[in-house]
Amino acid sequence: MTRLSPDRRREAIVEAALTVALRKGLDATTVRDVAAEMGTSSGLIHHYFASMDEVLAAAFERAATADLAMSAAAMAAADGPLAAIAAFLATYTPVDKDWAFQLWLDAWSAAARHPAIRTTSGRLNLAWQTLLESTIAAGVAAGSLRSDDPRAAAWRILSLLDGLALQVVANRTTIDRPDVVRWVVAATEVELGLAPGVLGVAVERRLAEPEGLAGPSSAAGGAANPPGPPPRGRPRSAAARTRPSRPRPSG
Repeated sequence: MTRLSPDRRREAIVEAALTVALRKGLDATTVRDVAAEMGTSSGLIHHYFASMDEVLAAAFERAATADLAMSAAAMAAADGPLAAIAAFLATYTPVDKDWAFQLWLDAWSAAARHPAIRTTSGRLNLAWQTLLESTIAAGVAAGSLRSDDPRAAAWRILSLLDGLALQVVANRTTIDRPDVVRWVVAATEVELGLAPGVLGVAVERRLAEPEGLAGPSSAAGGAANPPGPPPRGRPRSAAARTRPSRPRPSG
């Protein structure tokens, strides 16, 4: 193999682990799998990481962090709290990111058996909630949103988004994406004291903007697409999209 710096070698291990995890599942990925993906020995993995638990946690964090950065940037650039909430919903669930939700599903499932994954997924989930909570609080302060408890409101919105999107990814026949978008937008309007349809229009407007269609690779430094079939085209209608773009690993 090409001689790499220690940091780059660790990064290569994480990239290989993420590639395998997207193919086999996070919990099913082994040291041997990662070594085979890299064309090296298992001993190299153990030299740079104390345990496979740490490798999997790092792979998951790599995928999840780029998503969070993309949504945060979109919200920071939005014109006011309402537009920021619309940006959150628009970037949280694009149609070509089923693989990313599957990775989160794997992480939540594996968390009971892997402390490092549990710590990482909990921290990242809290970061998503905090991002939404701070936006709601800003809207309440500005008088454009209403909420007696922005923290609880953020958890309810995020939990509804995750729960419904995971139904789409895990079951595929129970509910469809138009349902998810409609229900989440309607629930968020009620939660934040918005007139019916106001947030829906803002989400549609956001999705119609070219920059609103950018993939997570831009936030991840131009990372490559995950392995597997090429992503499906993104529809322009909010009724056809749902789910934040959880990052694209580089392979």
